[in-house]
Amino acid sequence: MLEDLLAGSLEDAATRKLTRPFAEVEADALAARPALDALAALAPADHIKVIAEVKRASPSRGDLAEIPEPQDLATQYEAGGASAVSVLTEERKFKGSLADLEAVRKSISIPVLRKDFIGDEYQVFEARAAGADLVLLIVAALEQPRLERLHDLIRELGMTPLVEAHSDTEVALAVDLGAQLIGVNARDLRTFELDRDLFGRVADQIPAGVTRVAESAVLNVADVEHYRSAGADAVLVGEALVTSDPIATLQSYLSV
Repeated sequence: MLEDLLAGSLEDAATRKLTRPFAEVEADALAARPALDALAALAPADHIKVIAEVKRASPSRGDLAEIPEPQDLATQYEAGGASAVSVLTEERKFKGSLADLEAVRKSISIPVLRKDFIGDEYQVFEARAAGADLVLLIVAALEQPRLERLHDLIRELGMTPLVEAHSDTEVALAVDLGAQLIGVNARDLRTFELDRDLFGRVADQIPAGVTRVAESAVLNVADVEHYRSAGADAVLVGEALVTSDPIATLQSYLSV
């Protein structure tokens, strides 16, 4: 599944490159306003931080919400106390787009994450040109040399890499990379199976000073409490927010 998702995203990026060449995207990225400091926004605090996600669908759950105006949802997220907004830009299975990211960036003042299957430098420049402050990198999707190159490029462009792991080995790779923001995804993107206790088993491998993000399997306050007690500084939440009153749900999470 992960290989298919990455291949699809790279194919779509190659198609976009035909009408928007690399040099044009690079120029737009370098001319964009500076990225916001996502590490400061997500820094550990006396309460959990939330990265709230604009998510229409997923391969595991199918359609979740229509979200015709992603900027309106993002505005509610900011009003509800989210520290950052994640925007899924993968088109085939998640029904997102870069246009969603651009619309969200224009509507809020907190950091915005491009969440996609990133495997090419072109996609990183696209993210910056669209206004992203963070870019997701999935350890399982990338060979180490490419992971390192993309991680370095994201930082060179002033953005923050969110490096996602799904095992103790992948966490170790993220730490060796020097990642300052490490996500542990309870969902194995190769099989889409969930293990909500994974974060607790690997959290101690993440050094002090690195912000720890728990991803997936967050459906209620009890799930947030579960991750917080295991050492999470932040949670990334999509489904629970797009299928409920986002402000009320966010505020209940922020009480943890």
